[in-house]
Amino acid sequence: MHRTKESQTWLQRLENFHPYETMLYLGMLGSGLIFLFLALAFLITGEIRQEMLSHRMPVAFLISTAVLSLSGYTAGKIRLYYGEENISKLETALRSTFMLGVIFTVLQFAGWKELTAMGIRFTGLPAGSYLYLLSGIHIFHLVGAMTFGMILLFQLRKTQGDGIQELIWVTNPFEKMRIRLFTVYWHFMDAVWVTLFLIFVLKF
Repeated sequence: MHRTKESQTWLQRLENFHPYETMLYLGMLGSGLIFLFLALAFLITGEIRQEMLSHRMPVAFLISTAVLSLSGYTAGKIRLYYGEENISKLETALRSTFMLGVIFTVLQFAGWKELTAMGIRFTGLPAGSYLYLLSGIHIFHLVGAMTFGMILLFQLRKTQGDGIQELIWVTNPFEKMRIRLFTVYWHFMDAVWVTLFLIFVLKF
């Protein structure tokens, strides 16, 4: 008897995913657990609390949070424009998301520089090490998403000027899946950073 979507277990649904989807969701689960354990370790490490009371949250972290939140908006537009088959706006949204990711990454390094100036160093207090480690791992994951976004952008640009290739690209189920996976992962990284930022605020 054919099982309905509602009656299928999460494992059965996972088996029906494309291998790329399975890898992404399992990767997100693994990454989420890593961030969770490191964030908990950061929270329960109290040595840095007294040190941070005389400091403020790095301005670069504040600005980078706003930048990444904006990139979440532009990433959401990618799927919208893909569904509308609007190649021009799709490319703009994809490029904007990528550039905002670059700006975010640069601001993270600027935030590390501010932390160092405050006397909070990677090799110092344990919680200080977690602070650098959490933001560093997040950058590593985001760079992976940016690389994939750059590949999508390059492939999209190759179709420009060729109406048939554009039509094939925007109607191809495989490309639709890749766009969806990119936006899902980008929003995941966006949510992870906002959560980390709020945790950092608790410590300052």
